[in-house]
Amino acid sequence: MALDFEAPVPHYEPPEPGSRFRQKLESLGQTALLVFILASAAFLSAITAMRIAIHGREVTMPNLVGKNVGEANAMLRSRGLVLRVADRVYSDVPINVVVRQTPPAGLLMKVSQQAHVVLSLGQRQLEIPLLEGSSLRVSRIELLRAGLQVGEVSEVTMPDKPVDTVVLQTPRPGAGAATPRVDVLVSQGPRDMAYVMPHLVGLNEIDAQHRLDVAGLRRKVNYVAAPQWPHGTVVDQAPLAGARLSASGAVDLTVAN
Repeated sequence: MALDFEAPVPHYEPPEPGSRFRQKLESLGQTALLVFILASAAFLSAITAMRIAIHGREVTMPNLVGKNVGEANAMLRSRGLVLRVADRVYSDVPINVVVRQTPPAGLLMKVSQQAHVVLSLGQRQLEIPLLEGSSLRVSRIELLRAGLQVGEVSEVTMPDKPVDTVVLQTPRPGAGAATPRVDVLVSQGPRDMAYVMPHLVGLNEIDAQHRLDVAGLRRKVNYVAAPQWPHGTVVDQAPLAGARLSASGAVDLTVAN
């Protein structure tokens, strides 16, 4: 007798909605974590590359002292640096040899930065002429004749010295020069006295002129018809009250006639 046999049908239960939502969250979290890791790695790589690039453009300043200017220039150019001659001085080393340098040797430098050097003029020693008491113009001529030149010019107010007169020099006269320049201090002459312009408008002409006489100021008086003002009253002035007026200046007064 045949028996009917039916295979059991598996029972399917759909996942709960909350379970599917958690799976999606987990998947999104894993994706976000992966993106973060990749972005972090890219950022660190960029920073590392940038540091390598920056440090790769740094070179060490060589020691240039004692080197001929041509040799020093070649040493700097091989490192991407630029030589600039800042000064020349007399010294015991041969001419065109580096006496001093800035920055010093061993310092890290950026490519294309400048190195300033002081070159030797050789052992020549020049006698410094006497400049004190002469005018600045005459001093320039004297220095040129001696193979020197005027260096820094400073000025000072001196009432007992004429304008443009050299009152002090460095180096002193007769000393051997270690540099071709001579610094000088030049007189500006006496200080020009100045006054603060007083308020004269409204004063009587006589009182106003008396104030100017006491200060030693010159004045020029103009008379105008001004019926609204009392006769002989100062109705205008130049400069105005409070302005700075030199002792050699003049004051214009306008007086009602």
